[in-house]
Amino acid sequence: MSLQRPLLLEGEVGVGKTEIAKVLASVFDRELIRLQCYEGIDTNQALYEWDYARQLLHIRALSEHDVSDEGTVDKLFGPKFLLERPLLRAIRAGDQAVLLIDEVDRSDDEFEAFLLEVLSDFQISIPEVGTVQAQRPPLVILTSNRTRELHDALKRRCMYHWIDYPAPDREVEIVTVRAPGVSEALARKVVAAVTRLREMDLEKPPGVSETLDWARTLDFLGETGLNADVAETTLGSVVKERDDMDTVRGNLKEITSHA
Repeated sequence: MSLQRPLLLEGEVGVGKTEIAKVLASVFDRELIRLQCYEGIDTNQALYEWDYARQLLHIRALSEHDVSDEGTVDKLFGPKFLLERPLLRAIRAGDQAVLLIDEVDRSDDEFEAFLLEVLSDFQISIPEVGTVQAQRPPLVILTSNRTRELHDALKRRCMYHWIDYPAPDREVEIVTVRAPGVSEALARKVVAAVTRLREMDLEKPPGVSETLDWARTLDFLGETGLNADVAETTLGSVVKERDDMDTVRGNLKEITSHA
């Protein structure tokens, strides 16, 4: 934070990368602004858009009153009709915000290059309004699930940290804190089984969020232990792929033997 460099967090799905940004925003009492990346996202969806519907209504009102002077027309592209998207909102908020750029690996190369430019100087130019620049930059957190490799230029701009699955004892602590109704004994059994699942060759190994879902499901059903039959009944709360389910079902006794 003192270096005012973005923080790039990489790791498997469900290890808590997004949660780190939420915690930082809470601890430092800053607004959390989230830009969720996806395939096909463009600069307009990240920066700003014009409120065309409102502009059209304004034009109709002007027409009814026969107002057409240049100043009135210019106001159609003023701040009043500008819809802030996450990046512009974060730049204006400056150091009062935490900007979370989530799953940046899902965006394309062009958008990644655009992000690099914005993160370099935290300013943008809006032709109709002018230049907007952050006096002090926001705290920026980028997350990636490594569905593709990010370009070296973006990585060089950031501080890098890899987040692995938590150690079993730590994961038990997470379960008991996030799901207070779950006993520590049950949490340990669930974590032991999830740890074994992660060792298997699954397409989508369970993350911490799946561990929490499984523990909460078992607690809701009044279960105090975890055996093959119980695991079979509640498998959908921890395994989310059809092929993985077939693989896991054939090994439930072994998976739950240490639980």
